Amino acid sequence: MIFMKKVLVKEIYDGFEATDTIISLSGWVRTVRRSKEVGFIELNDGSCLKNLQIVISAEDENFNSITTGSAIKAEGCIIKSNREQGYELQAERLIIEGLADSGYPISKKRHSFEYLRTIAHLRCRTNTFSTIFRLRSLLTFAVHEYLNKNGFVYIATPCITSSDCEGAGETFKITTLDFNNIPKKQDGSVDYSKDFFGKESYMTVSGQLNLEPFCAAFGKVYTFGPSFRAENSNTTRHSAEFWQVEPEMAFMELPDIMSVIEDMTKYLINYLLEHGRNELEFCDTFIENGLIAKLENTVSVNFASVTYTEALDILQKSGENFEMPVKYGSFHTEWEKYLAEKVYKKPVFVTDYPKEAKSFYMRLNDDGKTVSATDLMFPGLGEIVGASAREERLDVLLERLNECGLDPEAYWWYLDLRKYGTFRHGGFGMGIERMMRYVTGMENIRDVIPFPRTPKNAEF
Repeated sequence: MIFMKKVLVKEIYDGFEATDTIISLSGWVRTVRRSKEVGFIELNDGSCLKNLQIVISAEDENFNSITTGSAIKAEGCIIKSNREQGYELQAERLIIEGLADSGYPISKKRHSFEYLRTIAHLRCRTNTFSTIFRLRSLLTFAVHEYLNKNGFVYIATPCITSSDCEGAGETFKITTLDFNNIPKKQDGSVDYSKDFFGKESYMTVSGQLNLEPFCAAFGKVYTFGPSFRAENSNTTRHSAEFWQVEPEMAFMELPDIMSVIEDMTKYLINYLLEHGRNELEFCDTFIENGLIAKLENTVSVNFASVTYTEALDILQKSGENFEMPVKYGSFHTEWEKYLAEKVYKKPVFVTDYPKEAKSFYMRLNDDGKTVSATDLMFPGLGEIVGASAREERLDVLLERLNECGLDPEAYWWYLDLRKYGTFRHGGFGMGIERMMRYVTGMENIRDVIPFPRTPKNAEF
């Protein structure tokens, strides 16, 4: 048996020596066109963004059979070409692995992102989404690399929990109860003791609470995975299932945490600029003109910082006619964008929010009104990172739980951490989809996650 050298398209563009050696190349047909004597196939094998042209003779038995989307194997010699790519494969033999039906829904013309969401199982075969999800892979790797290099220990926190981290009630409940025969208590309420876990349980909105015990053992830890929020929102910013990285650090206060956030953010962008240059150039050309210049500027500047009260004062004096009138107690997306785009023209930390606007676990400031928390706002996007120092004082934490209407008994184990060697600590959550929107120029969160989960949409 003769074994033929199998080559990837990426290897060819990375400096393959064009010789008379017969090689094997496998992939999927992006386009095909024929004349009377010869055919030209654009082949992509997933190893890089570029396609390779396969030249096939009309005498090949499969000459008239090849369709767009088909999986094929081509054997032949790589030769220099006058085309922009510089190489092509002169096929001596073509094997059809899997023929695509004539109804293949991706044609050579440009399709709208809305249409491609309806065929999310196929859209990764387009140039745009091949680029997007390759960049997402690089970004994910860079997250792990940065944290590993800086001494963080990875912890796999559970997706199923009995604690609502945010306390906002926007959780997906989990149950195995028969909806046609729900067990009830004498008072008519649902008897969750008969449920699978014996109590109410939810899909997690954050791994933070489960991460904090490990912070008390390892000092610097992180989790990276999906979070779930039952928020009935159909904006370009929200998804019911989203991914975030959540580092947690011992003996840190808010300024220390903000320093880590800025350093990590710049590391991630620099990693993409170095290792995903071709993909970023594609995004710069077809998605957001000036993208690379924007990213290079982001890593070259010092991020700004402003308190919530100061930010509100700036907004009130701006003269802008915001859709949401500027008032104390909240911070809307249009305000975030204005602050980052128009006022600072770079990423900006907004710190010290009103305690009523934030979660129970955030450390109460000395004024008794605000918490030691920050959100990082990016131009054109708004919030990408949320962070805080955690409340390490048991008495204050108990008071905050009661203020937020949460049952301290449900958080007994979390309160234990304040009893047994409490310490200053804090951390942050960075939304991967929001970061992806910034580094690619994509406007909709549905276009930077492989299979988006949004209200009334759980297809695929």
